[in-house]
Amino acid sequence: MTALAASWQLWAILAAVFAALTAIFAKIGVDRIDSDYATFLRTCVVLVVLGAILAVTRKFEPLRSIPPRSALFLVLSGLATGASWVCYFRALKMGQAAQVAPVDKLSVVLVAIFGVIFLGEHLSTTGWIGVALVGAGAALMTFG
Repeated sequence: MTALAASWQLWAILAAVFAALTAIFAKIGVDRIDSDYATFLRTCVVLVVLGAILAVTRKFEPLRSIPPRSALFLVLSGLATGASWVCYFRALKMGQAAQVAPVDKLSVVLVAIFGVIFLGEHLSTTGWIGVALVGAGAALMTFG
């Protein structure tokens, strides 16, 4: 694996690209169907694709091998993801993708704050300025 393929930055950029495509595809997809049903269909696709990836790469593990603490927080993460997706698709159904997506990205601001409070992470002054700019940018895209 090359150094680039092993970098978190590459994967984060790809995540951003796919998140952007998600917003555009979802906005088109919810045009003529219920947003909750659209979320269900998307979730089924994710489940099938990830299942195929795990099968091909032979990464399936017995559920009993997962530590209880990890299982608890993965379940909580899954519930939060589901709630996020339901809310996101409803917002896309009602609003413009170019306005909904920036508000959704306020999660960047919240992750920074929660990371400091709950995980003991530290941001530099420059990092906090970046967080503030993300928040300001989301506000400008939403209300501007």
